[in-house]
Amino acid sequence: MALNVAPSAGAYPVDPLETETMRRVVWRLVPLLMAGYFAAYLDRVNVGFAALSMNKALDFSPAVFGIGGGIFFFGYFLFEIPSNLILAKVGARRWIGRILLTWGVISGLTAFITGTWSFLGIRFVLGLAEAGFYPGIILYLTWWFPAAYRSRVIGIFMTAIPISIVTGSLISSQILRLGSWGGLQDWQWLFILEAVPALILGVVVMFALTDGPEHAHWLKPEQRDWLIQRLAAERQQKEAVRHYALSETFKHPRVWLLTLVYFGQNMTGYGLVLFLPQIVSRFGVGVGWNGVISALPFAAAAVAMVLWGLHSDRTGERRYHTAAACFLNFAGLAVCVFLNDPVVMMVAIILAQMGQSSIAPPFWALPTAMLSGTAAAGGIAMINAVGNLGGFVGPYMMGAIRDATGSFTIGLLSIAMGALVSTIVLVAFLGDKRMAETPDPSLRHAGD
Repeated sequence: MALNVAPSAGAYPVDPLETETMRRVVWRLVPLLMAGYFAAYLDRVNVGFAALSMNKALDFSPAVFGIGGGIFFFGYFLFEIPSNLILAKVGARRWIGRILLTWGVISGLTAFITGTWSFLGIRFVLGLAEAGFYPGIILYLTWWFPAAYRSRVIGIFMTAIPISIVTGSLISSQILRLGSWGGLQDWQWLFILEAVPALILGVVVMFALTDGPEHAHWLKPEQRDWLIQRLAAERQQKEAVRHYALSETFKHPRVWLLTLVYFGQNMTGYGLVLFLPQIVSRFGVGVGWNGVISALPFAAAAVAMVLWGLHSDRTGERRYHTAAACFLNFAGLAVCVFLNDPVVMMVAIILAQMGQSSIAPPFWALPTAMLSGTAAAGGIAMINAVGNLGGFVGPYMMGAIRDATGSFTIGLLSIAMGALVSTIVLVAFLGDKRMAETPDPSLRHAGD
């Protein structure tokens, strides 16, 4: 996780003070943030494995499950912007800790649903509880990491997604093999046991997270001063080009185009991840092997997203890096409609997920480069809130198409259209203007 990157041609030399400062910041903050996001994603998508026995126990059709899987994002949407604005006001330590504790309790309570309406209700409330966590972390990273580091750090942070899915797939499949005990069914124990990490981390964050560099007593005074000055200089540079008020951010056409990009990739990503265990089960494998096979795309994605984020930082280019990842995501899923061999289909899904996971590191460097302060808090939250509604559309489409046609591959082709739309918007409509993608050369370090 160290940020020692070999200098590129023509790059400015790295000051040893900068190297040591950023190394300390990474190792102090990023593992804890990754652990929190690990718990978040685990509690968000473990319903996909629970479905292997829950759907039968509660008589859920694929369409009902798809709605329940995606309705999470309506709750998420409603509270996302207020949550991020509160975080910007009260600080990350208290607010992120509160989010972790709240969603941990609600995720555990999912074990006690009794039918369709309680399932839909608890998933909606889970979205309300978790709202603000991810955009809050993206905002929080801008308080600590200069622009030249941001894409790779987001990539490292977001490896928590594939790690949680890989680990969650293996653990969830083993929990389901335990069967019923203590008066509860296997899927109920899955929700209860996998809620525990969020509850523990909520307490840890309350005590261990630092709100900003000015409070970082674990940095040496000269390191703290360097980081504060560097971030202030970048903020002044952005605001010298254009300082956006919060109201302007919500009306800015580029922000809405970025929101459309994020909507499309979420439609594709969540449509796959929530139904992947059921797709794999159609290959004729047992629950144990299902966990292993379902984990493969995300293991490959963990490597791809870090390398792609690092490459984006080294070149200083964001838009085409994001577009290329979107297109790979589209192509990998779209080709599945022509495939019958399970091995070849899994290769295509692995490539698609490598593209899907590689979108976020360069993508989030785009809005954070043009926005600062309250505008950044609101803009990031809006992009994430509206864009995450794609997380409802994708699972709903997969479930409805599976009910209507009996085919998962047609559903994969349909949700792949979201990633294709994202690609077209990035290439054709965002234009050549780089939206302050890179800071002034005097602020760049050798890893650019």
